[in-house]
Amino acid sequence: MDRQTRMLALAALFMSTLALAGCATSIADMPLAGTPADAPERPKEAGSYLPVNDLPPDREDTTMDPTQRAKIQAELIAARDRQAAAMAKEAAGK
Repeated sequence: MDRQTRMLALAALFMSTLALAGCATSIADMPLAGTPADAPERPKEAGSYLPVNDLPPDREDTTMDPTQRAKIQAELIAARDRQAAAMAKEAAGK
């Protein structure tokens, strides 16, 4: 092997070693990077999984009456129409 091929092989070996080491090490655990002085202490044990199967308790509130819903919907539509008219008036004035 000539010198250039040997240097390329060593560089490739070094780079692959760094890439593999990067996958196995957390930056926060490295001695030079570390954690800031005011960072909270890490827990001794790893956290458990989130309780994805726990359902929240049933709501005590009842759903909205259809008449009340229609009233709120009409108010929102009226507000939207007023806003659109104001924007059209402003655009025409420019």
